[in-house]
Amino acid sequence: MVHRAELLARLDDWLQPRNFQDYCPNGLQVEGRETVGTLVTGVTASLALIEAAIAANADMILVHHGYFWKGEDPCVRGMKKARLKRLLEHDLNLVAYHLPLDDHPDYGNNRQLAEVLGLRNARPLDGLVWQGELPEPMTPGALADHLASRLHRQPLHVGEGPAEIRHVGWCTGAAQGFIDRALAAGLDAYISGEISEPTTHTAREAGIHYYAAGHHATERYGVQALGEALAREFGLTHLFIDCDNPV
Repeated sequence: MVHRAELLARLDDWLQPRNFQDYCPNGLQVEGRETVGTLVTGVTASLALIEAAIAANADMILVHHGYFWKGEDPCVRGMKKARLKRLLEHDLNLVAYHLPLDDHPDYGNNRQLAEVLGLRNARPLDGLVWQGELPEPMTPGALADHLASRLHRQPLHVGEGPAEIRHVGWCTGAAQGFIDRALAAGLDAYISGEISEPTTHTAREAGIHYYAAGHHATERYGVQALGEALAREFGLTHLFIDCDNPV
């Protein structure tokens, strides 16, 4: 068991949330019991994840997508009431890190996606966007198959780039708007989670392959790595629970 304050201090030291202007509070969002022995991690603090954490006798839930987003209705009713009620009934801590987890050089979503996909020389390109190389050049169809195999979700591929892909950029989640950064770097392909209507036209007209590989699917891995690091550091029991999302 570890005191909650010690665990939160280590998270803040690793992730440095003070360096980010984020869309939600990072750190402890809902206070529960003071000591933590079992940690559950997941992508989003959905009711399904909360119920699974309760069933696992967890003391803390750590997620990438938490609560209290900018512009969100502050009233506690409906879905928000149901989620908070279950957390408070079971004295269960909810901790969330958004952009700090995307950006971390070791535990971050972009770093961990590179590990899952086997990308070489993974490094930051511009802001939250990363770049790297495939071990061997792939055709556009082969890269789509590779993404599907590693992420367990068929990506949507658009664009008209080179016949062989070697140099790729990526940013997990809903980062399709950063495709221009991949173009400016002269990359062959850009990978993110979601797609918007203008993304297709940009990819076709500017000559780059774009892969929408799933917001949830691309962001499974950072919070897992962070949970595993905390388990090693403090001797916690750690469970990653994947409440699948097709988006």
